[in-house]
Parts: sequence; C-alpha cells; structure tokens
Amino acid sequence: MLPDVFDGWPFWLIFTFLFFGGMARGQCIYWAARIVTERSLRRVRPRTGWGARVAEWLDGAGVDAGAQTIRRWGIAAIPLCYLTVGLQTLVMAAAGVLRINAGAFALAQVPGALAWAAIYSTIGWAVWEAALIAAAGSPWGLVALLGVAALLALLLWRRRRARRCEQPGAIGD
Repeated sequence: MLPDVFDGWPFWLIFTFLFFGGMARGQCIYWAARIVTERSLRRVRPRTGWGARVAEWLDGAGVDAGAQTIRRWGIAAIPLCYLTVGLQTLVMAAAGVLRINAGAFALAQVPGALAWAAIYSTIGWAVWEAALIAAAGSPWGLVALLGVAALLALLLWRRRRARRCEQPGAIGD
C-alpha cells in the first residue's frame, strides 16, 4: 500500500518518481559531503552554520563505516547500499568524502536506485505500513518492535565498546 499521494498514479509513473527521487537523494548527499570535504581540505574547517554541522557529521564513526564499506567492496558498495536501511546515507556521504569520481558515482547509483524504486513501488511501503500498524494496533506488535530495537541498540553498543577496547592505550569499561 503506497501513501495516498500516489493514488491513481500508474505504476510506471510511481516507479519513475521513486527512481529519480533515489538518484536525487544520493546526489545531494554525495555533493554535500564532497563540497564540505573539499572546503575543509582547501580552507579552514567551517565553524558555524550547516557547513560546520555537516563537517562534524562527516568526521563521525558512521561515515567512517561507510568509507570502510567502500574500501572493502569498492564502487559496488554504492548500488548495494540502496538495499540496506541505515547504510545508504553513510556510503553515499563516504563516496563524497573519498572524492569518488562524480560520473562513476552517478553510474553506480543507477542499478541501486532502480532496485530501490522497484522495492518501494511494490512491496516496500506495504512492509513499513504493516510494521507501523502492528506496533500501533497491537501491544504484542509494539513489544516485538521494541525488542528488535533494543537488540539492535545492544549490538551497536557492544560493537562500539569492542572497537574502543581494540584501540592502543584504551581502557575497558
């Protein structure tokens, strides 16, 4: 079930809209990261405004994880990131930070954006809607979703703790 805004639209138009939306989102993230990185390397790091906030985010562990993914998988990480939740933005920003060729980035986006559009124009919205309905309409559905969220938070916490302990001179918690 797609949001009501798509009611009456033919499938091909929904698919095309989502494809170009996915491409535009990737390009915006890539170019924001690349511009701030270029600015930081050429000039003084931005201290105020959106540039400072983006520079701070780009220095974070999330974008570093995206860069590690690109280093491990190469440019194939870009279309593959469209099939994930949470890693998309990090990989796209990392591509900008690493200053991957803009043309290569755009070409690598195409299969990922096509897959993303196919998923969300068919079953993707229905899955999200079912999860929200389960959480809102059933106390057990809400408990299950909260349990999954707690498990993910625990796994992330343990992973960060392990990374901190692996650093030279680190003191364990």
